[in-house]
Amino acid sequence: MTTHNVEVAIVGAGFSGLGAAIKMSQNGFTDYVILDRGPDFGGTWRDNTYPGAACDVASNLYSYSFAPNPEWSRSYSHQPEIHRYINDVADRFGVRDKARFGVEVTRAAWSESQQRWLIDTVPAGTDPSAAAVTTYRAQHLIGAVGPLCEPNLPDIDGIESFGGTVMHSARWDDDVELSGKRVAVIGTGASAIQIVPEVAKRVAHLDVYQRTAPWIVPRTERPYTPVEHWLFKNAPIVQSASRAGVYAFNEFIAFGLTHSRKALKPVEIVARANIARGIRDRKLRDKVTPRFQVGCKRILRSNAWYPALDRPNVDLVTDPIARVTPSGIVTADGTEREIDVLIVATGFHVTDSPVFDCIVGAEGHSLAQAWDKNGMQGYKGSFVHGFPNMMLMVGPATGLGHTSMVYMIESQLNYLVDYLKTVRAQGITRVDVDEKSQRGYNSGIQHALRHSVWVNGGCASWYADDNGNITTLWPGFTFNFRKQTRRFDLAAYDVARDSSAADTPAVLASTRA
Repeated sequence: MTTHNVEVAIVGAGFSGLGAAIKMSQNGFTDYVILDRGPDFGGTWRDNTYPGAACDVASNLYSYSFAPNPEWSRSYSHQPEIHRYINDVADRFGVRDKARFGVEVTRAAWSESQQRWLIDTVPAGTDPSAAAVTTYRAQHLIGAVGPLCEPNLPDIDGIESFGGTVMHSARWDDDVELSGKRVAVIGTGASAIQIVPEVAKRVAHLDVYQRTAPWIVPRTERPYTPVEHWLFKNAPIVQSASRAGVYAFNEFIAFGLTHSRKALKPVEIVARANIARGIRDRKLRDKVTPRFQVGCKRILRSNAWYPALDRPNVDLVTDPIARVTPSGIVTADGTEREIDVLIVATGFHVTDSPVFDCIVGAEGHSLAQAWDKNGMQGYKGSFVHGFPNMMLMVGPATGLGHTSMVYMIESQLNYLVDYLKTVRAQGITRVDVDEKSQRGYNSGIQHALRHSVWVNGGCASWYADDNGNITTLWPGFTFNFRKQTRRFDLAAYDVARDSSAADTPAVLASTRA
C-alpha cells in the first residue's frame, strides 16, 4: 500500500472541485490533490453524454464569474461545450497536474489519533477487494462529488430479466444502435425531456412512461451573433451586464418559490401556453398538464418535448409500470408493450447517495448513518457535526430550483478559503461544527421553508427526504447565502490547536467561550 501526505484532498473534479483547486492555489494553498474516477475534469458534464444534453441555465450565468467565456456559441449551452469550458478553465489556471484521474475513493475515514483523513483509493473500475490501494493522508477533506453523481436505477420487478439493452441516462452508451428499434424511456424529468425529442427522430417507435407530468416553459435558446461575440471579447462589461440581468430575473422566481406563490402565476400561464402550442390532441394535453403548483418540482425548459410527444411514432404511457419482462414492459392494466431498448431517466441518489457510506467520521459512523439518524443536515451546506476538517461542496440545503449552482459554489469557495486561512493562521488542527450551531441552523432552514411552494405545492419530489423534510434546497435568495458564507465564523465550531501555537495572541483571542 502506498501513502501520500497532502494538506488538502479534493474528491471530485466538476465545477465545485475545480473551483476549490483554483481558489486554493490563488490563495497560497498548493499542497493538495484532486481525486476523480473519470478521465478528466467535468463531473456531471463529463458523465452525461446522452443525446440533447444541455444546461437549462443561461450560458453567461452558468460559468465562473472569475473565468467568463466570451466564446459561448449559444445563449443556453450544450453538454460538449460546457465540458470543454471546464477543461479549458483547468488548463488556464494551471491545476491539471494536481489531478489524479481514474481513481475511485473506496473509503475516507477520520483518524482521531493522527488528526487526519485517511482516504483509500483504487483504480476506477477494478475490484476494490483485489486492487492495489493508494492512501492519501490529508489534514482537510473537500467533498466535491455533488448530488448528481450516482444514478438512481428504478426498483421495478423483473428489470434484471429484460433481454434487450438497459441504460441509464447518465451512463449513455453511444454504441447502442437505436435506429429502427422499439424503445422505451422511463421518466419525464430534466434528462428525459432532452433525450426523447432526439431519440424520437431515430427510432421506429418510442414509449414514454410518465408518473408525474412536469411544468415546462419555453427554452429561449439562440445562437450568439458575431456582434455579440465581438462585444463579449472586447467590451467584457456587456457580458457581465448580461450575466447580472439573468441573475436578477432568476431571483424574482426565487421570491415566488419561497415567499409568494402568487408571483409564480405568470410562469404557469407561460407553461400552459407551451402545452397548447406544442400538442394538438386534447387528451394528450390533459395527460401532460401537471396537477401540482408550478415550482413544486423543478421547472423545466424545452421547445421540443411537447412536439415530440405529438409525433405518430411516440406514445405517452401514464399507467403505472407493474413489471418488466424479457421482451417488454407490463403496466398495471395488464398491457405489455414490447421493446428492444430500455432507457431509464430516473435521476440520481441525492439524499441517499452510496458516497455517504464511504465517509466515516470521528465516532466511527458513516455520513449515511449520521443522516439516517438526524436527517440530511449540515451547517451552511458545508460542515457536518462529527466529521472534523471536512467541507462539503453543494452540501445539504444548497440546491436551487431557479438559478445557477455555480453561484452557490462560488459562495462556498469564499467560505472554504477563509476556513483554510483561519486554520493555518491560528494553528488549528481540528475543526468540528458545534452540534448546537448545526441544529439551530437547520431549524432556521425548515422555518424558512414553511411557506414555500416545495412544502405547500402538492407534489412529491426528490427535494424531500424519507421524513418529508426539504433537506436539499436553499430557502431564499442566493445573495443571502453569499452573505452567510463571506467569512468563516469560527465561533460556531469546536476546535483543537497545535500546542506549540497555543500561547500566541491570535490563538488566545479566538478561543471559543
